[in-house]
Amino acid sequence: MTFAANTAPDTAEYLVLPWSTVGTPGASAPFMLQSAEPVPSIAMSRAFTPSGPRSRGATAAAFDHFLRDLATNRRYPPADRSAPAVSAGVPQPSPAAGPPVVGSKRAFKVCADSNCLTTVNVRAVARAVGVHIAIYIDSLAPSPGLSATDLDSLKNVFDSRLYPLDTTTFGHVSDIDSNSVVIVLMTNQVNKLVTAAQCNTPGAGYIAGFFFPGDLAPGFSTTYNNGEIFYSIVADSAGTLSCAHKNSEVNFITPVTFTHEFQHMINFVEHVLRGANNPEEGWLDEGLSKYAEELAGRSYLAEADTAMFSNYAFGDAYDAYQYLLATADTPLLIPVDNGSLAMVGGSWLFTRYIVDQFGAALPGKLVQTSLTGASNVAAQTGQPFGQTVSNWALANWVSDLPGFAAPSELQYTSWHFRRTFSSLHSQNAQVFPRVYPLVPTFSAGGAVNLTGTLKSGSGAYLRAVQPAGGAAFTLHFSGNGTTAVSPAVIPRLVVLRIR
Repeated sequence: MTFAANTAPDTAEYLVLPWSTVGTPGASAPFMLQSAEPVPSIAMSRAFTPSGPRSRGATAAAFDHFLRDLATNRRYPPADRSAPAVSAGVPQPSPAAGPPVVGSKRAFKVCADSNCLTTVNVRAVARAVGVHIAIYIDSLAPSPGLSATDLDSLKNVFDSRLYPLDTTTFGHVSDIDSNSVVIVLMTNQVNKLVTAAQCNTPGAGYIAGFFFPGDLAPGFSTTYNNGEIFYSIVADSAGTLSCAHKNSEVNFITPVTFTHEFQHMINFVEHVLRGANNPEEGWLDEGLSKYAEELAGRSYLAEADTAMFSNYAFGDAYDAYQYLLATADTPLLIPVDNGSLAMVGGSWLFTRYIVDQFGAALPGKLVQTSLTGASNVAAQTGQPFGQTVSNWALANWVSDLPGFAAPSELQYTSWHFRRTFSSLHSQNAQVFPRVYPLVPTFSAGGAVNLTGTLKSGSGAYLRAVQPAGGAAFTLHFSGNGTTAVSPAVIPRLVVLRIR
């Protein structure tokens, strides 16, 4: 690509993005972007990446992606490898029983470890029952545990805020067990999915809760719990099961985790039970669940409760920061059996962008369909995926760029990320080391020399400058300097003049 001579009296600046616009997870290919006559002495280098904290709960992110892959590949453990039969002394739900009664008992099968290769039996008691939600507590949960007031508060948040918000936004939830409620099972077994050592490892964290798709999967659900269930940690202030979780922490984190996992449940129901038995691709499913967290937080802004908004939305902002720190190394389209917080952040940023661009009804359209992945995005937006992902890539830099009037298609309308990240940086520069995490490589147009790997839906950022009166320059975009970038990644050189 050739850039014309700059006849203006001021410096010209171009944002240049070598990008993958493929809609298939797992694709990658090497690339080179070089000036026709690069000058080695001023060739650009990659931006500095700090060595400080880079993750928040990577264990939970990896487990979440594992469960999405489990739903796609249906690699559920067979019945003969699950837990032994439940004692006759613990009644099981009847199809005609309706919602449980407070104080009633039942048993559940829960993943024995983070690979879900086996299950264990958990006996639990219904402690709070609402219109849409029933909360069960593990019979062996550490004492004193959550109080009746705590449980009623959680029930009310689930019942009156999160359930109606998510079903209105995303779609229907099933009722295959005919009990008219979604069960929240707070069990020791979730705490024990990670050891105390793993939990306390910097960057690892713990698994706060999950939705297990086998509970609803056709042909598999009766092997498990045959119902709509969200699994959660129990309060354990003394750390008898794994790392300690005070009551206040459980009250704080459980609703955020619930709304995230409830979207996964609704998405599974719409795509598998009501759709074509084909789960949504993990990257888009995850982006929608992160959007559910933000949406729940925004519901508190109507009450001027900015603290609760921050509780729900902080994880989204943190993960997005991780993605913008490392776009060149992080695919948008998350590969199977893998996942990092940076990948999760990319998924949320992309989902947030397309909702801003195409309206608040878009999440429901993306969920209530048999289409998946990039094809789903293209169908619901009416725009080729390659165009959408290219515009999103530009928006990450120019949406609120000072001194630049970004066109409407290159804007986030619901966030001013430079302001948000600047504030987070001022509050904690160790966790948020940059004022704005995305720092494009900077180079004279005639001295560009960038190499890397394009990964599905992502790429690198370059600011190429041309002095006043500067001569024309040419950039070559190739695989290795002589051959084209592999078509497997659908490479595109995205260029925007910003000055």
